[in-house]
Amino acid sequence: MDFDKYINPGRDYYVALGLEGSANKLAVGIIRHPIGAPSPTNRGTVLSNIRDTYISPPGEGFLPRDTARHHRNWITRLIKRAMNEAKVSSADLDCICFTKGPGMGAPLHTVSLVARAISVMWDVPLVGVNHCIGHIEMGREITNADNPVVLYVSGGNTQVIAYSHQRYRIFGETLDIAIGNCLDRFARTLRISNDPSPGYNIEQLAKRGSNLIPLPYTVKGMDLSMSGILANIDELAKAMKAKTGKAAEYTPEDLCFSLQETLFAMLVEVTERAMAHVGSKEVLIVGGVGCNERLQEMMGIMANERGGSVFATDERFCIDNGLMIAQAGLLAYRRGARTSLEESTTTQRFRTDEVLVNWRD
Repeated sequence: MDFDKYINPGRDYYVALGLEGSANKLAVGIIRHPIGAPSPTNRGTVLSNIRDTYISPPGEGFLPRDTARHHRNWITRLIKRAMNEAKVSSADLDCICFTKGPGMGAPLHTVSLVARAISVMWDVPLVGVNHCIGHIEMGREITNADNPVVLYVSGGNTQVIAYSHQRYRIFGETLDIAIGNCLDRFARTLRISNDPSPGYNIEQLAKRGSNLIPLPYTVKGMDLSMSGILANIDELAKAMKAKTGKAAEYTPEDLCFSLQETLFAMLVEVTERAMAHVGSKEVLIVGGVGCNERLQEMMGIMANERGGSVFATDERFCIDNGLMIAQAGLLAYRRGARTSLEESTTTQRFRTDEVLVNWRD
């Protein structure tokens, strides 16, 4: 497989700029690849990885228009800062990579406009990137996971994925809301702070909970449903606040603990089923919820019982970041991918398995 057909004369490396802004996090990353096929002994170098988050008040979510406004206000500053940190100029860039989707329409559109503008100004090719593919390739790069089952858990997505024949195939997914969305919405019910993120704050409360409250558990094969759990625990939270019935004995910590334990048990079940189906002993957890230490612990127990391993990254690479877009985009660029201006529109719905992964065997 030729990865160096498009190398610039006189250079022995590639540099990509990645722009991510599919939700409330605006991020810019710059990565450098050496020539030669990517491998555990021939890896990329992180030159810059910076991020700024739009944080809404407690009890509120983030609206697309407010998030887009935040991205407009910050994106040029973040690009300048990233390039200064990486000590690169526009002449050093081989490609400009941006999130094409999935995500929220207004923030996606804002970032793609900037990507198009600097592509034209600097005469640097564009590469549109699938957000999930970015998470997967960043996880593989950082952890050296070989061919894992991927659990993708974030605010907008919940998928169990495995690679086959140049596609990341979806073996299971949520039938309604994503796990991150479930956690975020419950945080609003309890009016938990959104700083640094509602999911992180639920995790901290859950560590102090000990009373496991029965909640709906809905798994169908390798798919799962979380809307019923959310509706049920929202009612319990209201009863707790009103001090009515048995719920008067509950605490916010108990509710957060029970929600996490139930949701994560469902994720472990569908992931184990996918591992058995494809014959894999590796699990790679990606997406913002993948930072959760309890999820990693529960997944590790399951994998250990199967003689397998769990791979995960810290918040630098697990939470949405520009580096993952640069990584996936540069892999695609080195195999010939280019996105014309006419094709550089964004889409809120962009399935993981729509992407040809021609940089893997």
